[in-house]
Amino acid sequence: MSAFIQWCLAHLNYYTVLFLMTLESTVFPIPSEIVVPPAAYHAAATGELNVFLLILFATIGACLGATINYTVSLLVGKPIVYAFADSKVGHLLLLNKEKVQKAERYFNAHGAISTFIGRLIPVIRHLISIPAGLAKMPYGRFIAFTALGAGIWNCFLAALGYYLQRVLPEDQLVDTVTKYSHEVGYGLLALVILAIAYLILKSRLKKKKAIEQ
Repeated sequence: MSAFIQWCLAHLNYYTVLFLMTLESTVFPIPSEIVVPPAAYHAAATGELNVFLLILFATIGACLGATINYTVSLLVGKPIVYAFADSKVGHLLLLNKEKVQKAERYFNAHGAISTFIGRLIPVIRHLISIPAGLAKMPYGRFIAFTALGAGIWNCFLAALGYYLQRVLPEDQLVDTVTKYSHEVGYGLLALVILAIAYLILKSRLKKKKAIEQ
């Protein structure tokens, strides 16, 4: 599998991006930072890929992978999920009980919207679909929030890769993106939270004004 993934990274196109992003949103330790930015870099350098289609395929892949996690968790339940996370295979995939518990606590604390904002948070990103499945969250709401969060994240990664093609050698791309992506991810999360808070406040003020009239 490792050799095949390396081959995919050396031959990035819409379908390899779709495949790798599907894996990234399951339990395989494939960071989106090593998939989307290099593909966007390649798009900017050669014109062989359309960056908007690249974002679309990356987001579809994220939704497919998240659906796998969600469905398996929904069907097998918490004991088997936790047993797998603490198994030898789980550890090979860089999983453990603590990581799953962290994602579950985050989901329990923030509810359904955590499947949206969780897509912007390292570690939580590819595991948040597990507690959503365990909690039997309605699939329509789950996939809508997942697509929105993954779409925003992929837009950022693609824009970064596309821009860095102008200013950075290709062999420095992944290290640069990985170094700063966590900080930028939290920045995007802060902006999203502020936007949601603004919309909620605006809605409440509008309702209050209507009642007063």
